[in-house]
Amino acid sequence: MRRLIMFLVTHGVALAVGFALGIYLLPILTAPPSPDAATLESMSQDAVFTAEFTRDLPGSDFLHWGEGRVSLTATQIVHAGELSPGPDYMVYLVPEFVTDEASFEAVKSQSLRIGPVKTFEGFVLDLPEGANLEAYNTVLVWCEAFGEFISAAQYR
Repeated sequence: MRRLIMFLVTHGVALAVGFALGIYLLPILTAPPSPDAATLESMSQDAVFTAEFTRDLPGSDFLHWGEGRVSLTATQIVHAGELSPGPDYMVYLVPEFVTDEASFEAVKSQSLRIGPVKTFEGFVLDLPEGANLEAYNTVLVWCEAFGEFISAAQYR
């Protein structure tokens, strides 16, 4: 009996660790190539607004963070930097600067969902037709699958 319990515990732990590693590594393994620095630089030339993602926000931690420059043009959001790898990242424009999960959940219904992030070393996302940058002041990266705040940058 003791042997069976030990077997179940050790194999259960191994299964849990494998599952967690799979959730973490799958987005990295399936990510398309990130845009190169020259492409990101040229696409951000016409920026109307710029801001910075930083790692030191209250809602960020060692697994959920972003850093680098975010440029907003009339038609695109361009990020030159890094995001911690993870599944189901989504970019939002938010009407007020938020720094954690609870504060974003409070304004999520008023926020504009831009699109999914598939690369973790820079990204380019097209703004939806008619998106008004003046109606918002923050770009936010959110993990939809786990309801985790990744990072935010206030651009005005």
